[in-house]
Amino acid sequence: MDSKVQQTKQQVSFVTISEENEAQRIDNFLITYLKGVPKSMIYRILRKGEVRVNKKRIKPEYKLAIGDEVRIPPIRVSEKTVPEISTKLNKVADLEKAIIYEDDVILAINKPSGIAVHGGSGVSFGVIEGLRALRPEAKFLELVHRIDRETSGILLIAKKRSALKSLHEQLRLKQMQKNYLALVKDNWPSECKVVQAPLLKNVLKSGERVVKVNAEGKPSETRFKVEERFGFATLVKASPVTGRTHQIRVHTQYVNHPIAFDDRYGDSQFDALLADSKLNRLFLHATNVKFIHPKTLQEMQLNAPLDDVLQNCLTKIRDDKHQQTE
Repeated sequence: MDSKVQQTKQQVSFVTISEENEAQRIDNFLITYLKGVPKSMIYRILRKGEVRVNKKRIKPEYKLAIGDEVRIPPIRVSEKTVPEISTKLNKVADLEKAIIYEDDVILAINKPSGIAVHGGSGVSFGVIEGLRALRPEAKFLELVHRIDRETSGILLIAKKRSALKSLHEQLRLKQMQKNYLALVKDNWPSECKVVQAPLLKNVLKSGERVVKVNAEGKPSETRFKVEERFGFATLVKASPVTGRTHQIRVHTQYVNHPIAFDDRYGDSQFDALLADSKLNRLFLHATNVKFIHPKTLQEMQLNAPLDDVLQNCLTKIRDDKHQQTE
């Protein structure tokens, strides 16, 4: 069924604020609650006093408290209706199998390579849309962080706003540790343990994001540790201190050790050396994450195994290395 646009009109509604939305700004609450309504309209009804909290006018920066009663006026808006994502779709079913941890406040998946974390930019389906289809009873599911579409590995999702706030605060204070495995070109020098290079993001007309090392960019730091050497390649552990777009991919390229099969920042000659390994995707995997659980306050560590493609690649080049040393 094709998408179509229809006119919908909401009635006056009253929402009582629970702990899920405590301390959230009223404008951000409305943006989420009134999906499909332009932000300009939301700020207009706030300015005109049509939105009331406890029968009083409020400003966009007002922070909600538990028990607040929010009056939302009727709004006429053009709203796209799209077919619901079927839980029988292979990609959605794969997401169910990819869940590696779940409790009442957080969920973690071992995201497969090739799936975006959310729809948009020409992608209709993403992890978050798939999980919402799998968990229709979940009132709140939001990404804690993002990883590239081509990258596989651990992705955290919050099931409560309080958990999202806690984990975002840990990210802001650099208290969450994320580790990746990457197969990079040539012998990574043992003395290269940290790469600090400012990154500047450019968005092309096509919507494609390209990141470059640039003095005008944002400060960025990645720590590296050699895990295994193969002569023409090195398996490294990469631990980003900051969380910039494409950070690990650009930092490895910057020191002339690009990641295998990186179609944006890679080296085709290096990729050709891996032809026999049957590698067909970016060799970058979020292997584990350490954080404080938002509810229990206990330190947690989650691990995600490599998929078959990456594991088979390592097995092949290990075998080749062994044969060469015999």
